[in-house]
Amino acid sequence: MVQERTLPSFQASQAQVSREEGLRIYEDMVLGRTFEDKCAEMYYRGKMFGFVHLYNGQEAVASGIIKAMRSDDYVCSTYRDHVHALSAGVPARQVMAELFGKETGCSRGRGGSMHLFSAEHNLLGGFAFVAEGIPVATGAAFTTAYRRNALGDTSADQVTACFFGDGAANNGQFFECLNMATLWKLPILFVVENNKWAIGMSHERATSDPEIYKKGPAFGMPGVEVDGMDVLAVRAVAQEAIARARAGEGPTLIEALTYRFRGHSLADPDELRSKEEKEFWLARDPIKRFAAHLTEFNLATHEELKAIDKKIEALVAEAVEFAISSPEPKPEELTRYIWAED
Repeated sequence: MVQERTLPSFQASQAQVSREEGLRIYEDMVLGRTFEDKCAEMYYRGKMFGFVHLYNGQEAVASGIIKAMRSDDYVCSTYRDHVHALSAGVPARQVMAELFGKETGCSRGRGGSMHLFSAEHNLLGGFAFVAEGIPVATGAAFTTAYRRNALGDTSADQVTACFFGDGAANNGQFFECLNMATLWKLPILFVVENNKWAIGMSHERATSDPEIYKKGPAFGMPGVEVDGMDVLAVRAVAQEAIARARAGEGPTLIEALTYRFRGHSLADPDELRSKEEKEFWLARDPIKRFAAHLTEFNLATHEELKAIDKKIEALVAEAVEFAISSPEPKPEELTRYIWAED
C-alpha cells in the first residue's frame, strides 16, 4: 500500500454552522449517496445503460463547495457529475430521467450519465473527456468578469466552481486555464477531487508532484489542500475562496483529498486498489463523520437524521418511478437541441 498523505488538520468544533445549515448539508450528502446507490441497483438490474460513474465517498466535496455558493453561481462538472447536479439544485427526478435516456431528463435524454446540463440551475455540464470542462468553466468566469469590468454591470459577481479529478491536473488545459484565470483575476474555484486514481492509474505514478495544490502558487493563485472527507473543512475553504473571487481577487486552486468507494465506473471490477487502501478510506466515511458532528454538538438528534434518511429514500424511489414512466425522445426529433433555433 502506498503511504497515505498526511491529511490537513481541521478543528470541526470551531466551524460555525447553524442547525438549519447543518441539516441542509446533511440532507444534500445523503441525497447524493442514496441516489448513487439506487443508480447502481438500476444498472445491475439492467434498467440503466452506458457508462455510469458514481460519486460514493466524495459527497463532502460537492456539498461543501456547492452549498457554500449562491444559486446564481455556476457549476461545471466531469463524467462523475450526478451529485454535482443534485447539489446545484437539479431535481432528482430530472437527473434520474436523464440516466434512463428519457425526454424529461435535464438534457432531454440526449446526454445520459456523463453529460448532465441545466441552464436553469447554472450547471454548465458534465464533460466526458478528462479536463474538457476546465476551459468551459474558465470561459464562464471570464463572462462574469467581462460583464462587470468592461460592461459596468455591478450585478455580475457570480462565482464559478470547476470540478475535475487528479488525472486532469496533468493535462494542458489545466495549466493554460490557471494561467489565464490569474492573468485576468477570474472569479473561479478550481476544485481538484483527488480520489487517488485516474481511471486505472494511481495518482502517485502519473505525476511529477502529487501535491496538486502546490501548482496554484506557480501561477500566482492560492493553492489550498483540504481533507475532502470532512464537509466542514471543505466548506470553510470554499467560503474563503468564494469571498476572494466575489471581491475581484481572483481564482483559488483547491485540492480535496477524497476517495471513491466504488470502482471507476460500474463496469470496473475494481481489482487494482488494495483492500487495505479501501478500508483506510471507508473508515472515514464523510456522511457518518458529519452525522456524528451534528449529534455531538446538539445540532440534530439521531431520530431527526433517520427521518431525513427516510425522506430521501422516498424521494429517490419517486425519481425512479418518474424516470420509468417518462416518455422516450421522439425519433423524428433526433437532431433537435443541436442547432441554435432551440
